[in-house]
Amino acid sequence: MGGCAAGPPGFARVRARIGSSRCVHSNIIARAREQTNMQLSKRQQAVLDLVRAQRFVTVEALAEHFDVTPQTIRRDFNALCDSGLLRRHHGGAGLPSSAENLAYTTRQVLQREEKERIAALAARQIPDYASLFINLGTTNEAFARALRSHRGLRVITNNLNVATELCDYPGFEVIVAGGQVRARDRGVTGEATIDLIRQFRVDFGVIGVSGIEPDGTLLDFDYHEVRVSEAIIENSRQVFLLADHTKFGRNAMVRLGHIAQVHALFTDAPVPEALQRVIVEAGTQVHIAAVD
Repeated sequence: MGGCAAGPPGFARVRARIGSSRCVHSNIIARAREQTNMQLSKRQQAVLDLVRAQRFVTVEALAEHFDVTPQTIRRDFNALCDSGLLRRHHGGAGLPSSAENLAYTTRQVLQREEKERIAALAARQIPDYASLFINLGTTNEAFARALRSHRGLRVITNNLNVATELCDYPGFEVIVAGGQVRARDRGVTGEATIDLIRQFRVDFGVIGVSGIEPDGTLLDFDYHEVRVSEAIIENSRQVFLLADHTKFGRNAMVRLGHIAQVHALFTDAPVPEALQRVIVEAGTQVHIAAVD
């Protein structure tokens, strides 16, 4: 039978008020669309990629590079900075703080199509009747939606958005880790969360990260979230990392682990050359979700 399981301390039931939760979830997405409208233009995406590669760029250099006026670049900076993707500096723009992630509602909208392609590709690698951990992140939430056609999955998650999505799927068993719920994204973290995860040994651990450095270091912003991810890695037979191309070279302050601990990376674009060498040496498989 499907549904969300209850059990020893650290478990929670999420069958009640599913309809209400879905309504709130839909309202959050609607507000995000209104507030961000963040389908970047090709030039804005290129500006963002250049800043990530060079850490800082000037208005004048970008105006010359793209053969546009400085005013045009400033408008691009305004849009990217207002969305938290860049930070203004005198004469140019650089990367945002490594200590704070983008707002959850912004992350729900950014790279939406890419995340859905990644999610669909990763879901195709999951057989029916498998057991999974799924942790926090908007790409992982897309992955949960992509599991709709599967049968007999047993899922342990610390993501209430994932639990709400999967709880209605016929034949699924969903176990939710207890702990402290973060209001901003409905993630659950804490010692109770980690204790629950350590009681299981599953087929697949599906994780997300905030950044991947060229040397293969996996990064995140929240120490408590990182500790949960570490427990997932330790207790999974295979680890799947879902990360769109904007995570390559992105700064975050907490070290989660290394790409060598990941069996398969699912992304939407070719991996940068320096990271590719590390991945080959580590033996991590790379799956690219190309545009159809």
